[in-house]
Amino acid sequence: MTDKNTQSNMINIRGLTFRDITPEEALNTAIGALSGDGKKKTPFVVYTPNAEIAQLCVEDEKIRECILSADMLVQDGAGIVLASKILKKPLRYKIAGIDLGEGIVKYAAASGKKVYFLGAAPANSERKAVALIAEEKLAEKYEGFKLCGWHDGYFKLEMTDEIIKDINDCGTDILFVCLGAPRQELWVKENRDKLNVSLVLGLGGSLDGYAGTVKRAPEFFIKINCEWLYRLIKQPSRFKRMLKLPKYIFGALGERLRGK
Repeated sequence: MTDKNTQSNMINIRGLTFRDITPEEALNTAIGALSGDGKKKTPFVVYTPNAEIAQLCVEDEKIRECILSADMLVQDGAGIVLASKILKKPLRYKIAGIDLGEGIVKYAAASGKKVYFLGAAPANSERKAVALIAEEKLAEKYEGFKLCGWHDGYFKLEMTDEIIKDINDCGTDILFVCLGAPRQELWVKENRDKLNVSLVLGLGGSLDGYAGTVKRAPEFFIKINCEWLYRLIKQPSRFKRMLKLPKYIFGALGERLRGK
């Protein structure tokens, strides 16, 4: 991986280096990984950490190194943008991973690129697997979209080689890994060299969002940068996890006061 710190649009925020680009530029950068002839030797990897994950990276060097192994990080959350402003290294845009992923789906539907979904819940007595529901919903929006393969996220570690074989045998161009952070990033780092795909995106709970099994915040909450509040209202069990958000912001304040 190239040293991204040498590039003019790179901004380091509390140990993670983000590209100060627009959502459209982020999408075009990811699509650019698909433009070459044949498969890349190793995939182009995109992660979309929010403030909770960024704080986890502050606390755990192993996870930070894993996140930094990506080819592109984009700031999925107003918390990281706020921290960048506190540190006087402002990032201009929040780039939602779920939107970036949908942009990739739209491109794949138009170009014929093959997409594989890894993650979310399996089928049960009441519904299909979430990945298949997500496929159906996305196909309603983007004519021609169809998965080349999928696997739910509830698998044992010893199944990894079998899953990777399926991904590669499907001729996958684009792999969505939606296992939740940091599990998905650790999984990709461990298996990156085995994946014969061009583009990998770590997209957390995006499959549930596409499927509608978890509702995204209404536009009002998105506009005022309070998606986190909507998620907390809907899922109070996230309270302990969300404590990392204020911890991250106050950490940025501390760094500014110390002149770091």
